This record gives sequence, structure tokens and C-alpha cells, in this order.
Amino acid sequence: MVKTYLITRPEHDDTTHYLSKWCEETILMAQKKGLKVIDLHREKANKEEFEERTNKLSPNLIVLNGHGDENQVTGQKNEPIVVSGKNEELLKDKVIYAISCRSAKLLGPKSIEKGAINYSGYDDDFIFFYDPNNMTNPLSDETAKLFLEHSNLSIDSMIKGNTIRDSKQRAENKIRDNIIKLSGSSSIDSNLIRFLWWDLVHFVSHGNIDASLI
Repeated sequence: MVKTYLITRPEHDDTTHYLSKWCEETILMAQKKGLKVIDLHREKANKEEFEERTNKLSPNLIVLNGHGDENQVTGQKNEPIVVSGKNEELLKDKVIYAISCRSAKLLGPKSIEKGAINYSGYDDDFIFFYDPNNMTNPLSDETAKLFLEHSNLSIDSMIKGNTIRDSKQRAENKIRDNIIKLSGSSSIDSNLIRFLWWDLVHFVSHGNIDASLI
């Protein structure tokens, strides 16, 4: 049976613009591996579209990009998409990765209680920096790359059929590699180390970490 990958990509401010552009690579990887892709981009990243597509197509892997807090992840123009106590049961039998602040603190565990296979994300603020000079071409932004490439690596790894445990480990190793790289630098970029460490510490995974899409 063909696996399905659903991704939300709001794009209404600098943060969501960067997250959206960086996740384009994961869409290409999913297509290459034969997954059906549901790309909720810009205005399609709303609660109605998400609920309809999730109910109808039951995606195996869901990646949520957007702003968030302990109880929710939002979409275009910060419209709540998944909210603890309201619709987290939509995530039942699914693997979720939320590139969003704080949602893995409460929404993640609540989703597991409702039957989600796994919920990976950040249990505090997800911090990343970027070079404003690269706003028109985020993928060429070496500063943003330090903070965003690990999530692509983890998603791509899951798409390829690796376990969530292995995929998370690869992402964590990439953050550590970037920390080591910056540790030997005398430039202002070395000041970013503490924020990379922050993201590493707060990158968590709830549920079955030995599951895979295969």
C-alpha cells in the first residue's frame, strides 16, 4: 500500500517562510520514494483542509510547520490546526513531527493518549536564526542551515523507512556536528552555539520510537 505524507506549510511571516522553503526538499524526497504527498501550502494550511484531508486520506506521516504553544500548532495566519482537547484524535495511528515551538510539551503526550504512534518536536521554544539578506533565497542561508537541516534529515530518514529512533539520532548528531563546527570558529557565529544546544535539549519524541513507515 502506498504511504501518504501530509505536510502543512504556512507562509505568512519570516519564520513560516523559512520553514516552508526548507521543507520543500522533504516533499521531493517523499515523491522520489513513491509516497503520496498532500502539501497544505499557504492558504491551504488551515484547520478545515487539515481535518478533511486527514480524515479522508489517513496520512502515515504528518509534518506540521508553524507557530505553536504547549497545546497547539497553527497554520496560515496563525489559525489553530491541531489543538489539545479539541482534535488531537485526528493524529491516531500516525507519525507526527512538529517544527513548532512548545507543542511537544502537552499536545505531544495528549496525542499519544489518543492513539498517535509517535509525536516528535520541541517541548520549549524552537529557536533558529537567519540572515535577512537571504530572505528571497532561504536555502542559500548558511546561518539558517545550522538550525533547520537537522529536521530535514530526520524527516528524510523516516521517509526512507528508518525507525523514528534512528531518524532522531541522525538529527541530533547533525546538531552536535554543527556545534563542533562553530566551536572552532572565531567569528560571531560561535555565539549561536548556545541556541543550537537549546534546540538539541528540547528536541523530544513521545510514543513508539521504534516504529517506521515500512
